[in-house]
Amino acid sequence: MGWGYVYSNKRIKEPLIRKNGKLTPASWDEALDLIAKQFTTIRDTHGPNALGCFSSSRSTNELNFIAGKFMRTVIGTNNIDSCNRTCHAPSVTGLVEVFGTGASTTSYDELEETDVIIAWGSNTQECHPIVFNHMRRGIRNGAKMVVVDPREIAQTRLAHKWLPIKVGYDVTLANAMGHVIIEEGLENRAFLERATLDFESYKQHTQKYTPEYAEEITGVPADDIREVARLYAQADKAIICWTLGITEHANGTENVFSLINLALLTGHIGKRGSGVNPLRGQNNVQGGGDMGALPNRSVGGWLYNDATGRQLHEEVWGAPIPEQLGLNLTEMQEAIDNEDIKALYVIGENPVQADADANHVEQLLKKLDFMVVQDILMTKTAELADVVLPAAGWAENDGTFTNSERRIQRVRPAIQPPGLAKQDHFIVQDIANRMGANWNYQSAEDIWEEIRRLAPDFAGVTYDRLDDGGLQWPCPEESHPGTPFIHGRLWKEHVEQKASFKPVDNRDPVELPDDEYPLQLTTGRRLEFYNTGVQTSDYKKVRDPEESLEIHPEDAAAYQLEDGAPVKVRSRRGEVETKVKISKRQPRGLVFMTFHFPEQTDTNRLTINATCPLAGTAEYKACAVQVERIG
Repeated sequence: MGWGYVYSNKRIKEPLIRKNGKLTPASWDEALDLIAKQFTTIRDTHGPNALGCFSSSRSTNELNFIAGKFMRTVIGTNNIDSCNRTCHAPSVTGLVEVFGTGASTTSYDELEETDVIIAWGSNTQECHPIVFNHMRRGIRNGAKMVVVDPREIAQTRLAHKWLPIKVGYDVTLANAMGHVIIEEGLENRAFLERATLDFESYKQHTQKYTPEYAEEITGVPADDIREVARLYAQADKAIICWTLGITEHANGTENVFSLINLALLTGHIGKRGSGVNPLRGQNNVQGGGDMGALPNRSVGGWLYNDATGRQLHEEVWGAPIPEQLGLNLTEMQEAIDNEDIKALYVIGENPVQADADANHVEQLLKKLDFMVVQDILMTKTAELADVVLPAAGWAENDGTFTNSERRIQRVRPAIQPPGLAKQDHFIVQDIANRMGANWNYQSAEDIWEEIRRLAPDFAGVTYDRLDDGGLQWPCPEESHPGTPFIHGRLWKEHVEQKASFKPVDNRDPVELPDDEYPLQLTTGRRLEFYNTGVQTSDYKKVRDPEESLEIHPEDAAAYQLEDGAPVKVRSRRGEVETKVKISKRQPRGLVFMTFHFPEQTDTNRLTINATCPLAGTAEYKACAVQVERIG
């Protein structure tokens, strides 16, 4: 059962403090006093930038907002980020750069009304089953779905066309589609002239990306590239959806730009049934960013150095906010390595098992002078902490979440938290007040009312208005119905803020197979399990409750491997043991693993921490490995 972990005997039910090298039970007062003392000492001795916070994409908007306020006004730093950095930071970076807003542009139900759906680097059926239900309805209503994925995933059975791209060459494919659309005169010329900038630069840039050239690089037949380009350009309505197959690359932001370019080229943006949608992988990844759990933006999308936003925040908060740009998650890890960050506040995150090159991450966290982990279950990260705080889970929490279609929804406590566990936002408030703040939030709604004062896009959203299915931002006033799709301004006669093309070239994955490490590993999720398995590892009856190495039959034969045989999988960073699963879902030379079972097989000890320079996201989707039979 997906909610079974709520009653798990592994729940953290009381504060824990490390004494004599061992985490031992403590009172709330003892734990909070220790945190306040250590945070204050480190801040006053080394400066506010010696502390950092990893906030939670699984907790509420209210938690993420108050965590940002705590770091900025009590600690005095913009060093706050979340697991958005490990997944969709390139999506936010790309969308903000072109459109000014880092969010999906359409609603889920528009997938039921559109003519073409391109699922690009998105195993939607397994990773986003609710969204896929909308896609399925769209297909029943006549939509044609194109799947762009190196593996023959289950949803290819419903696809009009499957493009089996080689891992890491999405820009080449997208540019080739753009080449075809321009060469055949299928671009939306009126839209280009009215609403976009730099089309001529993009046109010149894509000239070399003929379908034949792209076929050599991507492995996708030239005729299929032409067919899909025509299908997309000639559709009345079309939506591109993507997930981590696009973003978890060292060129993740360039990948996102290449897809946005296609939408601009054809006018498939800013109208009902047409758009570009990054599908978020956790319940509140969108909300965490919206609430300011980012190093460069505060709640509502205000840039850290925006004069108007700074003045508004200082008026509402009654305190100055830091002027220096904060560090993102990747940069904070580098700062820990350099001993510039001394303390870390980790809320609902498990970087030891979720981040790339897990061996390195574990060693980094051990270098900290002080680490606080606030979570519902004892994770590998929590095991390294100096203080562990017991938090409420989703069934015990009060507040709001924001999903991938920008819909803000209420969550209410159905049960009480176990033992001494508390709701996240009240824990942060308790720490802040022990460090000299004078906060007096009596409820999650009190926090939301402050959010409304700071974020124009949420100003019209009240708790009472969320009772009927939620509201989609922007919602600037209480009479506003919410906004199903955004960027409709691009279809006005006079467009003040035009969208710019971002011409990009492809780059190889950072680490390619060679004689020593001859196979390419790509990672992903399975339908039945969630992230690092902390919440799903106790399932009693479920299909394939263990890790495996999916490998093509011809590769298995070459390495003399039988189905179920134990093997070592080794990269330049570490090695793990698992079992062979012979499968034709991936091509020769490519192997696939998940990261759901780190207690059995810690896959992220293999992955490479080569990051996108624009967004800081690691290249989980491509690294070189070797396989060795055991016994």
